[in-house]
Amino acid sequence: MRIGGSTGEGGSGRHGRASSRGSGGEGEAVAARGTAPMRGIGAARTLGPGRRVTASRAAGSGRSAGGSRSAAGANLPDLRSHNTALVLGLLRAAGADGISRLELAERTGLTPQAVSKITARLRTDGLAEEAGRRASTGGKPRTVLRLVPGAGHALGVHLDRDELRAVLVDLAGEVVAERRAPLDLGAGSEVVLDAVGREAEVLLREAGPFPGAGRSPAEEADLPPGLLSHARTLFGLGVALPGPLDHIHGVLHRVTGFPEWDGFPLRDVLAERLGVPVVVDKDTNAAALGLSVAGAGGSFAYLHLGTGLGAGLVIGGVVHRGARTGAGEFGHQVLALDGPPCTCGNRGCVEALCLAAVARGEVAEAARVLGVGAANLVGLLDIDAVLLGGRTVDSAPGAFVLGVGEVLAAHAHRASDQDTPVPVLIAPNGMRGVAEGAAQLLLAPLFGRGER
Repeated sequence: MRIGGSTGEGGSGRHGRASSRGSGGEGEAVAARGTAPMRGIGAARTLGPGRRVTASRAAGSGRSAGGSRSAAGANLPDLRSHNTALVLGLLRAAGADGISRLELAERTGLTPQAVSKITARLRTDGLAEEAGRRASTGGKPRTVLRLVPGAGHALGVHLDRDELRAVLVDLAGEVVAERRAPLDLGAGSEVVLDAVGREAEVLLREAGPFPGAGRSPAEEADLPPGLLSHARTLFGLGVALPGPLDHIHGVLHRVTGFPEWDGFPLRDVLAERLGVPVVVDKDTNAAALGLSVAGAGGSFAYLHLGTGLGAGLVIGGVVHRGARTGAGEFGHQVLALDGPPCTCGNRGCVEALCLAAVARGEVAEAARVLGVGAANLVGLLDIDAVLLGGRTVDSAPGAFVLGVGEVLAAHAHRASDQDTPVPVLIAPNGMRGVAEGAAQLLLAPLFGRGER
């Protein structure tokens, strides 16, 4: 389990060779499986004068951002964007030090000729640049390339029940700007939509001239309000909020505690209003995606305890949303049949028990209850780690790690096939982890972090 390191989307080593064929000419490699780069990115976005990067209009096509299933390149013309994503992933993993074309070819399984074509396009689009030369074991020094982080951005918005948090994230995953504002999720769609548009626009303006726009501050002041499409490197907006919801179509269901949102097409309404592609997902899924992109490997559960309780599941490096994108309603597993009523309509849900304990000031009891739910999850899915986050956890992180860890240790002791308990960790990025993950709903597919 790693947090914060590179995931190495491009893989390592050669995977096989095949003749380069077809109109793309990119491809000498075995066929890929499972990655869908550029999903959810939206229409072509201008990078600067005379330069554009094209992305498929799929912010709700049913393709979701998750984890790269394969590191192999592909030799089919219609998978050119897949191979580009492999290269971009390795450029991002290399950081400021960069990586040579030969290394890119070795790690993707693509031919040097294919890599040269891909990197030439990336340089034309402003996504990559030369970073000097590196000595080689023979022949002339190798030219090193690196990603240009400021060539693309995404907005991530976390809609909590009583708060909105927004971040602007660049291609390297760094937060460029951040905003936070009070919000009443039950105040009605117009109030919430206005808040999203207002805070997103203010965030972009506070970050300086719209990224990549090349305009002066005076020109920025003359731009009409409410049009995020003027930010030429902005791939779009990711929105994360409590579920349940339909991630594929961007439609909300009966959001726990706010049934009036049932059936509301949040993705399409926001996209029409703001003029940029929008992707909608549950807060826990977004956070789990962000953790996976940041380097949390293997299979893990992210448990988010804030104003509610939910789980984001990553299985084999891929965010697991379920057949109807409803997986992860962890907070509504019933632990006490005659327990206190829950906002979902049931009684004795782990969410109700946890929040009731917190309200009484009994943090240790809340952690114990959360641990019981986590132990059920570990026993069901056999995951590698449990990560904790959310404002309630953030208020007493040590107590929650200790309490949940003790329950999981007892669970491991009782299970004859387990020698050591599943580790319990505090998720990095703190209170903005969900918002950062929401931005990755747009950015991650660009680097091949997506499912078919």
